[in-house]
Amino acid sequence: MNGADTAWIIVATALVLFMTLPGLALFYGGLVRARNVLSVFMHVYAIACLMSILWFAVGYSIAFGDGNVVWGGLGKSFLSGITADTLSGSLPEVLFFAFQMTFAIITPALIVGAYVERIGFGFVLLFSALWMLLCYAPVTHWIWGGGFLADGGIFGETGVRDFAGGIVVHETAGLTALILAMFLGPRKNRNTPPHNPGFVMIGAAMLWVGWFGFNGGSQLAADGGAAMALTVTHISAAAASLTWALWERIKFGRASLVGIVTGTIAGLASITPASGFVGPVAALIIGAVAGILCQEAVNLIRNKMRIDDTLDVFAVHGVGGIFGTIMIAVFGAGTWAAQLGSLVIVGGFTVVMTVVLVYVVKAITPLRVDLETETNGLDLSTHGERAYDMNS
Repeated sequence: MNGADTAWIIVATALVLFMTLPGLALFYGGLVRARNVLSVFMHVYAIACLMSILWFAVGYSIAFGDGNVVWGGLGKSFLSGITADTLSGSLPEVLFFAFQMTFAIITPALIVGAYVERIGFGFVLLFSALWMLLCYAPVTHWIWGGGFLADGGIFGETGVRDFAGGIVVHETAGLTALILAMFLGPRKNRNTPPHNPGFVMIGAAMLWVGWFGFNGGSQLAADGGAAMALTVTHISAAAASLTWALWERIKFGRASLVGIVTGTIAGLASITPASGFVGPVAALIIGAVAGILCQEAVNLIRNKMRIDDTLDVFAVHGVGGIFGTIMIAVFGAGTWAAQLGSLVIVGGFTVVMTVVLVYVVKAITPLRVDLETETNGLDLSTHGERAYDMNS
């Protein structure tokens, strides 16, 4: 065990959890109407709790067990055979488990942004549980757990390069979000502005800080590689924020607060897969392009395709993660076959698994709430609470 590595990954684990609680909750919560903000908080919080237990039970074993190149198996279920002295590289394995658990938490939580304001709470919990175990965990094994997309797999000695989750996290969550939005259909009133842009900015700032643990921690060591990953993460986020705002200014005559912080998230998602493989100049290019690319993806999906991916999960996370994964090959840090092939394989698997799970889960619990519940807001109708006392 290396003490410095262990100390850093303990900090990184806390940072990644901080991204979800409270970062993502505030970011998403501020973007919806006031009558639905608590339901967003509830979705994110409940997912964080449920994924933690499921990751401990079987998820970690599926992703990082010693099964085969497709499935990790159940040998490490409930951390069987793992003690405080068991090592994973230079880290206690129980710490590696905890660090990866925070990724298993935030990935299904990202999907929340696609279905807010109209989905059944029971559907959220059951779908998220099955999706994490049957989609996210296997993909994690294929890429990070020594599976068939990693080095020595179907793409030869140089397998796919995905440092912190462009494919594992952002492509899977983004595609799933898009499919769920299509199944749900649009909200009855989809053109209402964010109720609290201040929440959005605070949440985005928390995500930015937490992303240092997300990308820097993925080095799994306290060394120069972690420092570089952290640095390029920041540069990409800053560049994308500015280009998003500039593109807004050119197109609409003003730059918005919600826009600039959405650009931040686009830059962070785009640098995620590449953060361990590129330098600062490449990060500047990736971020600068991502700010415009993801904004145009928002326009395409929202206004031209008329898909109500409510908080633009696919356009920002999905497109950003896919773009960053491709840029690894552009900058010569990975092979085109492995990068594009893995995107196609994981994308196809995610689409099929998501569609199957939607049909299975909606046969058990309703997918969408009724019109009265949607009109009154999910906070009071589903959870019996209000975020704000309008009479005080």
